[in-house]
Amino acid sequence: MRKIFKSIGLSVCLVSLNTHAAQPKSVRYIEDVIIQGDQMYAYYIVKCSNGVHIDVSAWNERKLWCIGNGEKTDCKKKQIKIAKLACKGV
Repeated sequence: MRKIFKSIGLSVCLVSLNTHAAQPKSVRYIEDVIIQGDQMYAYYIVKCSNGVHIDVSAWNERKLWCIGNGEKTDCKKKQIKIAKLACKGV
């Protein structure tokens, strides 16, 4: 019986920690950046609920979203997914 209560308590704590993680509050467009002649990406800033601002780049006419200004690492196909990933990483 005691083990059941401990596991329930641990589950509640884990859920509580997950809900307090930083969440994206806004994604703000900054500018389009042209590199190497005809290649272009859009530069955005994600504002997280903990006050942190993170750079995000959108490539291929905003079909690929990546963390970092001009970076193509840690990428997702959806803006909201990359915003959540960016805020979760801080």
